[in-house]
Amino acid sequence: MSNILKVSQLTKVFNPTTLPIEAVKEVDLEVDEGKIIVITGRSGSGKSTLLHLLAGLEQKTSGTILFKDSNYDELTSSQITELRRTEMGFVYQFHYLLNEMTAIENVSLPLLLNNFDRETAIRLSREILNSLGLSHRYSHKPSELSGGEKQRVAIARSMVHSPSLVILDEPTGDLDSATSKEVIDSLNNYVKDKKASLLIATHDENFTKISDQNLIIDSGII
Repeated sequence: MSNILKVSQLTKVFNPTTLPIEAVKEVDLEVDEGKIIVITGRSGSGKSTLLHLLAGLEQKTSGTILFKDSNYDELTSSQITELRRTEMGFVYQFHYLLNEMTAIENVSLPLLLNNFDRETAIRLSREILNSLGLSHRYSHKPSELSGGEKQRVAIARSMVHSPSLVILDEPTGDLDSATSKEVIDSLNNYVKDKKASLLIATHDENFTKISDQNLIIDSGII
């Protein structure tokens, strides 16, 4: 089984020359193809910072990040952005949908940015919304959706381009227990169908029921 992501001695220090804060400290981590890795830890322990580093949204202080055959140290910021756009999906705790767009338009965006024609983008967006139980919400805007529906649309948007790795930062943090279970089940089904990998930072212990590996981060250390 091959690695999707391999991290060695990853460290992030904020304010290194004034008041150093070591948010992530010498983390070693491997994510294999088709696996679900769950990272738990108290608020402020470095979970979100770690995910942002892995997605190339934040610059590391030291260490190595390898995504498949790509070493972040050898890539420009534009190349990392391209890698993230084509190979990764990222889901925040808050959905960040565009309010003026319908569900299907929001989901289609990553495909259009990757130069898919509109007809194909709409077709693929319909398929993934169907798989997440949202076939009746194509034309609804975020203001017309429930919290769980908004989050599932955000998840659909992150996965519509069939990424190898989906990174999720507290994806059920604002949801009630029933809606949280719907989202977790949807993610579990996606991994089975697509053989993708998930890396999830969460306080939601229900994620540990579907995970292949559970990690605890404390003061930036796993």
